[in-house]
Amino acid sequence: MTDIAVTLADKRGTLPTDDKLGFGKIFTDHMFVMDYASDKGWHDARIIPYGDFNISPAAMVLHYGQAIFEGMKAFRTEDNRVVMYRPVDHLNRFNNSADILSIPQMDVDVVHTALKKLIELDKHWVPKALGTSLYIRPFVISVDPYVGVKVASQYTLFIILSPVGAYYASGFKPVKIKVEDHYVRAVKGGLGEAKTAANYAASLKAGEVAKKDGYTQVLWLDALEQKYIEEVGTMNIFFKIDDEIITPELNGSILNGMTRRSVLAVAKDWGMKATERRISIEEVYEAHANGHLQEVFGSGTAAVISPVGELCWKGKKISINNGAIGETSHKLFDYITSLQQGRVADKFGWVEEVTKL
Repeated sequence: MTDIAVTLADKRGTLPTDDKLGFGKIFTDHMFVMDYASDKGWHDARIIPYGDFNISPAAMVLHYGQAIFEGMKAFRTEDNRVVMYRPVDHLNRFNNSADILSIPQMDVDVVHTALKKLIELDKHWVPKALGTSLYIRPFVISVDPYVGVKVASQYTLFIILSPVGAYYASGFKPVKIKVEDHYVRAVKGGLGEAKTAANYAASLKAGEVAKKDGYTQVLWLDALEQKYIEEVGTMNIFFKIDDEIITPELNGSILNGMTRRSVLAVAKDWGMKATERRISIEEVYEAHANGHLQEVFGSGTAAVISPVGELCWKGKKISINNGAIGETSHKLFDYITSLQQGRVADKFGWVEEVTKL
């Protein structure tokens, strides 16, 4: 096991009140850092005070985008335990993204141990109000000072922590989604299934256009035919048609979302028919026209479940469930959030205790 050196911050910060948290703007006192060099492997694992770091203007990540990240959460339970949700699954997916970007594989046990040690050190930053959490952001960047296209030989891994407020600060409400029929995000064989900076950069333009039109996010179609549904900008997508839960199958251009996996497992445990398959936007609109489309909802780490109240494709708008939250969406949201925060028994083995307060 790699030793993890710890340098404590001279001054500790204070957790803001819940109404001041927001998302991704406040950070804890410490961060984890580990370096990679081709002749040393991953080395120099350390926890240090959170702060800016030096990087060469020629660092390859700034020019060629070799970068990956993850997003996961820790929660404070009612009995004052700090728990993480599916951390090893997240770190295994982190390594999958690394493989796609030709970044050296990390020892999941080492990173997992470092993460627990970091949270233990900054546990007073975990908020306790219902719906709040400690957002965990691991990321890796290539740092070779070299302006030339190649696979980098030097990398740095960071983990930073951010206390975040409830995602639905104004209430759990359905969102409006624009079905994108002009821009494309990813293709099979590309970067679509990796959590990499380039994937999200590719989604920004369409997202801005959609917001100007009054929509919260974009629903992406396949890049070749613009016919088959893939995912939303920051979420996987589900459709409830004739009591069957349907989500697009993984095809190399869709993120294998952790909440997506949870939804499928929970729905099947409840005895529902849950299917991963190719589904076209035409099928969804036909199901709506025939009265068979019951619900649409997204899933992701930030929102958990995001009910969709309206879709707009080529100017044609449809209202789902009369714009109201569906029964299944609400039930899944309540159950998964209760599971994450220790309010129901964890029959799946997804919740890991880190420490006690």
